[in-house]
Amino acid sequence: MYRDSSGKRLVDYPRPSVAVDTAVLTVPNNEPRLSVLLVRRAGESRTEEWALPGTFLHEGETLAGAVQRSLREKAGLTPEVAPRQLHVFDDPDRDDRGWVLSVAHVAALPWRAVAPVLGARPEGVVAQPVDEVRGLLFDHDEIVRRAAADMRAAYRERPDPDRLLDEPFTMRELFRLHDAVAGGLGYSADTFRRAMLPMLEETQRRSAGTVGKPAQLYRRTSVSAG
Repeated sequence: MYRDSSGKRLVDYPRPSVAVDTAVLTVPNNEPRLSVLLVRRAGESRTEEWALPGTFLHEGETLAGAVQRSLREKAGLTPEVAPRQLHVFDDPDRDDRGWVLSVAHVAALPWRAVAPVLGARPEGVVAQPVDEVRGLLFDHDEIVRRAAADMRAAYRERPDPDRLLDEPFTMRELFRLHDAVAGGLGYSADTFRRAMLPMLEETQRRSAGTVGKPAQLYRRTSVSAG
């Protein structure tokens, strides 16, 4: 049986529980602001409090498997993209139930993937603007802040890297999405256009059914999506 340099076996050390918590980010169509999916806690004394969807890691389970299970069971959601790891939250006092490490994840999903979940569970799942999140359980406020900062950094560099918009799209649609993600871009549409055009390619189509001159439609280049 393995022993380390102190003569101890692995089972001689105290072991924390391991949890996964996922910030599912989206931009609602009716209120274009970067928002996060929250679930109401059930089966505990905290039934009136809100948190990110999460769960404890089961024996023999991968982190990715636990994330998928928690999103399916807690939020009724099957992500279209695989959530990515964000940060490990390891403050020994972060959870009043005991010593629990949380491997936080983030997933950005288009509104079309999130809206049916809200309609199916109107009292148990909500989408709240990230800048208004306060008082979640544990350290979930901090997870939301980190997840939003991570997504905003990516959107400053590339056009819609999480593919929240269906292709093709107009420059106006892209600008509105980035403005919603950033919480206000702080610069003009012309500046945005100049920054994004090198990472876009024109299609042979123009928008239809709009007032005024039809707008050029774009798709992301392979460089912008990488």
